[in-house]
Amino acid sequence: MTTSTTAESSGATPLLDLQALVVAVRRRRRLWGLMALLGLLAGAAMAVLMPPPPTAVTKVLVTHQEDQPNDTGTLIRTDVALLGTTRIAAQALRTLESPERPEDFMRDYRGAGLTNNLLQITVTGDSDTQAVARAKALADAFVADHVRRMQDAAKAEAKALLDQRDRMRDELAQVNKAIGNRAPGSDPKASASIESLFARRAELNSRIADFDQRAAEARTGAPKLVAGTQIVDAPRAVPHSLPKAAVTNAVIGALLGLVLGLAVAAVGSVVADRPVLRREIAANLGASVIAELPRAPLLPGRWQRPRTRAARERLTTTLTRAVRGSAEPVSLLELGCARTTSVLALDVAGALAEDGPVVVVDGLPGPQLAQRRERPQDPAVVSGESSAAVPPQTRRLGVGSVAPGTAWLDLQYLGTQTVLVVRAGHGSAAWLHTVARQLADQRIVVIGVVLVDPDPRDRTDGTLWDGMHTALRGHYERLARQNGTGHLRKERPSMPAARVPDSDQEAR
Repeated sequence: MTTSTTAESSGATPLLDLQALVVAVRRRRRLWGLMALLGLLAGAAMAVLMPPPPTAVTKVLVTHQEDQPNDTGTLIRTDVALLGTTRIAAQALRTLESPERPEDFMRDYRGAGLTNNLLQITVTGDSDTQAVARAKALADAFVADHVRRMQDAAKAEAKALLDQRDRMRDELAQVNKAIGNRAPGSDPKASASIESLFARRAELNSRIADFDQRAAEARTGAPKLVAGTQIVDAPRAVPHSLPKAAVTNAVIGALLGLVLGLAVAAVGSVVADRPVLRREIAANLGASVIAELPRAPLLPGRWQRPRTRAARERLTTTLTRAVRGSAEPVSLLELGCARTTSVLALDVAGALAEDGPVVVVDGLPGPQLAQRRERPQDPAVVSGESSAAVPPQTRRLGVGSVAPGTAWLDLQYLGTQTVLVVRAGHGSAAWLHTVARQLADQRIVVIGVVLVDPDPRDRTDGTLWDGMHTALRGHYERLARQNGTGHLRKERPSMPAARVPDSDQEAR
């Protein structure tokens, strides 16, 4: 039992066909290639037209009283935040004798903590000399502010310790006054109270000595912090290489443009829903792909390349055989490839001219046939209005279009059988459904589909195994079912039901 390919595909259609998406994105390589090229040019242009301002950098070693080996960088982040304050900026501007506002100057520099104790300051200016001077003034202002804060903290700590010591001394004076000239054990009745006073005096003397030592340590600790905070890397101008910057920016721009182009191509392919695989085009049109033709080059002179010429000759032979064996008029209907279809029609008509007179009926909306450069061997071309005057014994080959805006009722006069010449990725799935439905309504039999500009890596099967009565391989079987008068029977075999979107079914 033969299973319908169309039914299988409709019942198991994935939400997102990755193979079709990859092919669609690859076919739009001109888009993302152009985006990458534009990104490359934009990056290089930015490096040339918008060079970075003159920049100077310096490094400052900052010591903290609370430094710990396991510090996570909180102290240096505090120093970075203090660097970006108006107090530091104003002090640096006073050193530079600049009338600039501190708020404006703060936008021209930044700090970064390289380690827990190393601060890097980056400053920009109108010139390298100005940038270096600004960096030095800013580093000096930060060091002076940090040293002042450390000294103030040390003085405040020493003063607190000394104040506590003075309070202990006052209490000691009161204890000494209470003891007076009495010696331990001189008064047996008050020996307990005297012993406690002597013990308190000893404790106070010890604590006073301790506060003196701690105050001295606080005072001696500040010079170490002051000496440790210093500029370890003198301010210097940052060298700028225009070629290096241009190459770097160009590479970054190309990568960004490529990513953006790929994203746009992918999204556009999903939104547009334009089938590119043989399998999808055959399923949507309800007809098998019988032949393929590479994309026509832009220049007519290059149309005669060996590879393209061989494919064109094979296709001409196939179409000539199909038209010659048909007793009904045959047409070529294009979708997205009017020029290629007109050339094919002239080739097929020229091959059929060996059997008798042939006329090409031009039903194309464009000037591909009407304004062509005529050659002596070309067959006669008539318009659709003049086709009624063609003698009955003359074979007719219609050429038309199924692009949006087609007059569907006129297609019957071009031929009751047709070969669809479709450019891959041109029509949307909904429009391919519309073409299949309209041709079925007009009782125009689709012999097959000629796929133009197929993807060279497409390995899908474009054959519908349930379309024997419309496929080219069943074409002669259909002719064998003619009646005895030599004319085709009035009834036609039913067309395979094309998959019609819900919106089209409702419209009908």
